[in-house]
Amino acid sequence: MKWVNRAVPAAVAALAALAARDLLQRDHALLRNYPLIGRARYLLESIGPELRQYIVAGNDEERPFTRDQRRWVYASAKQENNYFGFGTDNDVEHTAGYPVIMHKTFGRPVPPSVPSAGQDVRLPSAKVLGAARGRTHAFRPESVVNIAGMSFGSLSGPAVAALNEGAALAGCLHNTGEGGLSPYHRRGGELIFQLGTAYFGCRDERGRFDLGRLKDLVAEAPVRALEIKLSQGAKPSLGGLLPGSKVSAEIAAARGIPVGQDCVSPSRHAEFSDCDSLLDWVELLAAETGLPVGIKSAVGDMGFWTELADLMRDTGRGVDFVGVDGGEGGTGAAPLIFTDAVSLPFQQGFTRVYRTFAERDLHSDVVFVGSGKLGLPENAVMAFALGCDMVSVGREAMLAIGCIQAQQCHADSCPTGVATQNRWLARGLDPASKAVRAANYLRTLRRDLIKVAEACGVEHPGLIGTDSVEILDGRTSSTPLREVYGYRPEWGMPSAADQDEIVRLMAGTAPQGGSAEPSATAVG
Repeated sequence: MKWVNRAVPAAVAALAALAARDLLQRDHALLRNYPLIGRARYLLESIGPELRQYIVAGNDEERPFTRDQRRWVYASAKQENNYFGFGTDNDVEHTAGYPVIMHKTFGRPVPPSVPSAGQDVRLPSAKVLGAARGRTHAFRPESVVNIAGMSFGSLSGPAVAALNEGAALAGCLHNTGEGGLSPYHRRGGELIFQLGTAYFGCRDERGRFDLGRLKDLVAEAPVRALEIKLSQGAKPSLGGLLPGSKVSAEIAAARGIPVGQDCVSPSRHAEFSDCDSLLDWVELLAAETGLPVGIKSAVGDMGFWTELADLMRDTGRGVDFVGVDGGEGGTGAAPLIFTDAVSLPFQQGFTRVYRTFAERDLHSDVVFVGSGKLGLPENAVMAFALGCDMVSVGREAMLAIGCIQAQQCHADSCPTGVATQNRWLARGLDPASKAVRAANYLRTLRRDLIKVAEACGVEHPGLIGTDSVEILDGRTSSTPLREVYGYRPEWGMPSAADQDEIVRLMAGTAPQGGSAEPSATAVG
């Protein structure tokens, strides 16, 4: 009966769509003679995403997130059964580029068998953020999974509050996004403060960067690091405009702008104009605040990255972390050409950047952070194998607090109150209950990462190497991940000292399993 309940609506919807199409093709005048049918057509088009994801689409057809992927996030957030039965429905044998994780029969850790094991493990970073450059407030992030930058203004106040409270419950970092630090960011979660081109939250009355205001801000808020945003996956090299009608008193206070006036985000920074001056500014911010300072960028022209790495090698100045955002990511709205075709997807972009630093022997001194659909376990494992030390999750965290992928983020009409400033829509989002769901999702993602690491024979996802993943070329062959991206054997891993330390830390926190007592005839 369950199959019938699913199949019948899908069949009815498909037949109705075919009938409507044939009817319109036979007589275009019908729209003129019967306006109601025309209106119905546009109504059906407007609710197309919702119809497809709940009635028509298959488990792996939807984009940007499939039904299976959303089901996993929703179930994880609600602490429901997020297992899948009857085997994979992916077309594994005929999908070129499909990743396969190579488990080990005998590894160092002994994975426990209880499904919930690992749910409460903090899973800290294998590298200390800011240690390589001796920053005053260097620290080891408690979680390798953190919440990506999504501004108050793009997200509603209740949504930001839910994410920040969820970050506190899960013990992870919450990136403010470039829209400043609002009261909704002060719900207990520790922060990465993002500096965008408009310097919201630390600018003077003329829109110029104000170092004194930045120092005051980080002194009275739980800010652990600063992130200079150069670009993001959805809209690299684009500025932005927040219409004055949306600039409420709350948004104006967080951003340091006048109420009710159009708010422009330039496409370029004013405080630096090339890699050399960027590094000067990084060192200035680090010296004045004591905080680790990094950059976030999508990947396009590699000349920037080559020059940056050369200067870091030759001058001793440098960023503490590098966040690489894949072109397939994007919580921000942008022109279709930018969302679809500008900047490299994560794996290609990240590996090019990582190789640039590794070839200059800088990869152990930089904490690499990945984003762009890495809030799904299989994608995150690939990122760690390629050299990521942490991942940032954006849209997956939005799904955890109620997003239904309605794709109305840019229209201020998000039906779940996540990505809107409409108070009537946002009032249905309860930060307290959604914070618990965000934390559940974050913990479950970490749990799955621990389980996969243990299956690969190591204690931590940062220790998964490129030889632990193979990429299928089709039905009859596969290639190790290291060969696909031209990595040397030692690349993609922390330094030997960092490896030893993270193994020691995980030995004291990660649960260990076992088996029955050996019999009298046991031989090992």
